[in-house]
Amino acid sequence: MAYQKLQAGRAALVVPSDTDQIPSVTGGTNNGCALYIGLPGNVRVKTVGGDDVIFVGCYAGQFFPVNVLQVFDTGTTAGEIVALW
Repeated sequence: MAYQKLQAGRAALVVPSDTDQIPSVTGGTNNGCALYIGLPGNVRVKTVGGDDVIFVGCYAGQFFPVNVLQVFDTGTTAGEIVALW
């Protein structure tokens, strides 16, 4: 069975915001990113598909394989979140 090897070439600390999306590292269109969760808790995100959802009980050290545009401040209790592209 084939599998996809996931690797990031860029990373940046995420500042959760109820108004701002995660900035694109290229300065162009934001196509979303995966996340790394540094401290445990809940993570509320907006996906590239436009879904606003809270993932409950994320743990420290977890990679978050969802294509994310925004991490909301309201509803997010996890910390040290890193965007990966």
